[in-house]
Parts: sequence; structure tokens; C-alpha cells
Amino acid sequence: MSNEIVLTGIKPTGKVHLGNYIGAIKPALQIAGASNGTALYFIADYHGLTFIQNRDELGNLSYGIAATWLALGLDPGRVVLYRQSDVPEIFELNWILSCLTPKGLMNRAHAYKAIQDQNEQLGLDADTGVNMGLFTYPILMAADILLFQSDKVPVGKDQIQHVEIARDIAERFNRNYGDTFKLPDYIVGENTAVIPGLDGRKMSKSYNNTIPLFEPADTLKKLIRKIKTDSTLPHEPKDPDTSNIFLLYKEFATPAQIQDLRNRYLSGISWGEAKQELFQAVNAFLEEPRKKYNDLMAAPEQIDQILHEGARKARAIAVPLLAKVKSKIGLEN
Repeated sequence: MSNEIVLTGIKPTGKVHLGNYIGAIKPALQIAGASNGTALYFIADYHGLTFIQNRDELGNLSYGIAATWLALGLDPGRVVLYRQSDVPEIFELNWILSCLTPKGLMNRAHAYKAIQDQNEQLGLDADTGVNMGLFTYPILMAADILLFQSDKVPVGKDQIQHVEIARDIAERFNRNYGDTFKLPDYIVGENTAVIPGLDGRKMSKSYNNTIPLFEPADTLKKLIRKIKTDSTLPHEPKDPDTSNIFLLYKEFATPAQIQDLRNRYLSGISWGEAKQELFQAVNAFLEEPRKKYNDLMAAPEQIDQILHEGARKARAIAVPLLAKVKSKIGLEN
């Protein structure tokens, strides 16, 4: 569809790592390259406020998300790249949608239930550590999606419920006030494998097992050397399809390089050699983006200029739809 609208966002809650790149950024960049319609990318800074409540940290992490996308090739001339907080219409729609959303729907949200379950295991009150932003997070996400009449929303498997909640809220509004919002669909990437961290568990800031994306080369090498492996001897054949090192390698190497390393696994390769191959592939891929990222982070005014222009484009879509919504609920200007 030439007029299809695709929307995706990343929350600034920590340094971007290889897992973020493979699971979210790389698929988003591929969608941007393939889309003939409108692709919107946003820094979900107000979503980040549910966890990050330090002024400097939230600002720096938000710049970091923007710089990461730009460094990895996102073209702000082809897509709409904006900061969530620069589009006030999102938050006005958030309140309107909140008034149509039953509390029970929020009670069933996975993130909220996970915290309640954790509190129960620790013998704490069920709502310990839960602020209202976290509790109503899915409504703000619905506003993010619905305000731009999004057709497709690329998400990981753990985010599917949020798109389903957005559909549910849109259906409630449409039933009450007449056909207004499109019902969005989610896209789950073909690569849905869990991206392993240094200790073999899912790469996650909460496990402190990540490989940050733009660390200097020497730090990158040290981190890759820490990746947990089994006790297979260097000369013994190894299964590439069960190797965390090989799984990461495939995301950064060429098809010919991947096949070559696969053959070396099957004939016998030491884990030290495999880690060196992974380092070389990742470092070669990141060399230019790392430089661009550092240049952008040293010039936040350049990022601001790009994001302000993106917000202008985003608001050109948002303002007319919010006016339509307000008219529907009886608040015409």
C-alpha cells in the first residue's frame, strides 16, 4: 500500500546494546528502506519517565536513541523522526482515551502483572514500585499509535499485547462516537530468537549482561571475550546453530563469511578464535556508525534541529486528527 503508515518507537531507559539493535533497530531500518508509505520513528521519552527520573540521564538517553538511529543510517528526509514530548497532541489524546478505558484492561497488562507477581514473591504490597505512569502506560502507547492512524506497528513478542490494547481502545471509541480511528496491526519480525547476553540469558539491562553498541573497540573486544561458552575442546567440532557467538555473528557478517565460519565450527574451532571472528565482524560494521554517533552526541543542537523538524511533520498529521476527535466528543473549537 502506497499510503500505509508504519510507526515504531524506542524507550530511552539505558545504553543501546547489540540486543536492541538486532531485535528492534535493524528491523525498523529495514522497514524504513522498504516502505513506500509514511514511516514514523519516535523517541518515547515520556514512556522513559516511568523509570528514569533523573533530569540529565533522561535527556542524555533520549539524545542517545536519536543519535543511534541516525548513525545507523535512518534518513530523516525519508521518514518522520521525532521526540514524543515534542508532540503535545499525543498527551491530550491520552487523557481522552483514558476516560474510555476500563481499569480492568490495565489490570491485565503484562508489565503491570509482572511487577505484581514479583512483589507477591517478595512478600511486598502488590503495588509497591508502581506509579500511575507505569500503570497507564498502555493508554499512552495507544495514543502514540492511534493519533497517526498507524496501519502497522513493528514490535517484539512481548509488546503484542500493547497493540491489541490500542485496537481495543480504538474500537471502544469508534463504537461510542462513530468511525474515527484505524485499527492497527502488529508486525513481529521473522527474527524472533532471544538475543543472548554475556551469560547466555537474554541480553538485558536488568541482567547487566549487555554489549553496548558504541563502546570503543578495545572495550567491545573485552566484552565479547566474556561471552559464556561450553567446555568443548578447541579441536572438537561444534554446532554453530546452538552457539551464542555464531547467532550474534550472523547479524553482522556477509553470507560468505557466515558460511565460512559455519564450516570452521563443524571442522573444529577454538572459542577464542570464534570470539575473535565475532569481534572483527561487529567492529567492522560499527566503525563508521560509532564515529557518527560520537559526533552527533557532541553536537546535541544538530540532533535537536532534526527532531524539531520531525515534530513539525508529525504535528501536521496529529493536529487535524485531534481536532476531529475533539469534535466527535463534543469539544469543537
